[in-house]
Amino acid sequence: MSNTDNSRRTFLALASAVPSVIAMSGVASAQSSGTCVVAQPSDKRGAIVTGSSRGIGAATARRLARDGFPVTVNYLTNRALAEAVVRDIEAAGGRAIVRRGDVADPAAVKALFDANDEAFGGVDVVVNNAGIMNVGPFAQMTDEAFDRMMATNVKGSFNVLREASRRIRDGGRIISLSSTIIKMSPPGTAAYAATKAAQEVYSNVLAKELGGRNISVNAISPGAVDTQLLRQHGEEALRGIPEATPLRRLGEPEDIANVISLLCSPDGTWINGQNVFANGGIA
Repeated sequence: MSNTDNSRRTFLALASAVPSVIAMSGVASAQSSGTCVVAQPSDKRGAIVTGSSRGIGAATARRLARDGFPVTVNYLTNRALAEAVVRDIEAAGGRAIVRRGDVADPAAVKALFDANDEAFGGVDVVVNNAGIMNVGPFAQMTDEAFDRMMATNVKGSFNVLREASRRIRDGGRIISLSSTIIKMSPPGTAAYAATKAAQEVYSNVLAKELGGRNISVNAISPGAVDTQLLRQHGEEALRGIPEATPLRRLGEPEDIANVISLLCSPDGTWINGQNVFANGGIA
C-alpha cells in the first residue's frame, strides 16, 4: 500500500471520529469560498464587552474601539466609570454607548444586545468578561457567595453566549474570560476555578456549534492581572506572584486586551475553540 493510500485511510479514520455534519460542512464552506468573512474597518459593527467599566473589560473596550469597532460598554453597579470609558473612546475618535445590565438576567442580556444592534446595526465581536471572584476554603465558603458567583460567572456567561450565538454576524468573534487558576488550583479557589473552567468548555462546544460560519469562539485565561478584582483580596493575595512569574511582574489589563485584539483581527482567524493562557509564563 502506498504512502498516499495510508494517508487517505488515516484521514478518513479521523473524520469518522466526529459527526460528519461537523467534520465536513465547515471544511466545505471554508474551501469553497477561499476567504474568511472578517469585517473590514469600514464595515465593522458593534463590539459588546460585558463588565467593561473597569479592569480588563475597560481596557478591552478601549482597544477594540482603537481597532475600529463601535463598542457597547456594559456595567452593573458603577455608571460613572462606564461613562468615563465611553468618554475616553470618543475623545480618541471612536464610537461607544453605555448600557447597564446584569448578565445573570436573560432579559437584561437581550436588552443589551438590542441596544447595541439599534446603535450600530449588528454585532461582530462579543467579549464575555463580566464576572466576580469569591475565594475561600470549602469549609468557609458560604451558600450566598457560592450562589452569587455561579449566577454571574456560569449562568451569566451562558446567557451572553446564547444571545451571541443568535446575533453575531458570520465572520465574528466570541471571547470568554477564563483564568490560569484552573490549572494551578491553589487552596481556596475551587468554586471560582469551577466557574472559570466552564468558560473553556463553553467556548469549545460553541465553536463546533457555529461551524461553517467563519466565527471563532475562544477563551482567554489571564494570570494575575493588576485589577480591582484581584486587589480586593488585599496585598497578601499578591505576595510572591511577580517573583513566580518569568516576566517578574503582575499583568496589566492592557496585556489581556492586546490578546483579545489579536483574536478579533484577521491574524487570529485560525485560532478557534481554544483556551489561550495569557499569563506571563506563570505555571
